[in-house]
Amino acid sequence: MDRSMQLRHLEKAERHIAEGMRHIAEQELRIEELARHGADLTEARKLLDNFYAMQTQHIAHRDRIRNALEHSEVR
Repeated sequence: MDRSMQLRHLEKAERHIAEGMRHIAEQELRIEELARHGADLTEARKLLDNFYAMQTQHIAHRDRIRNALEHSEVR
């Protein structure tokens, strides 16, 4: 994969991480609101757990791209 494509992938991964952070923050606020109203939080927490898992994957993907870029610069 050429450097310009890696940079585009890095940019996309960074966007996914930013969106993931926003989704996590919004879901945490929803859970707080639901808790104030005494709602069952089971499904809301499951969704938040999924957001956290996806965020971990996005960060790992971004880190792999960064690593590949760093190693391509060394050569």
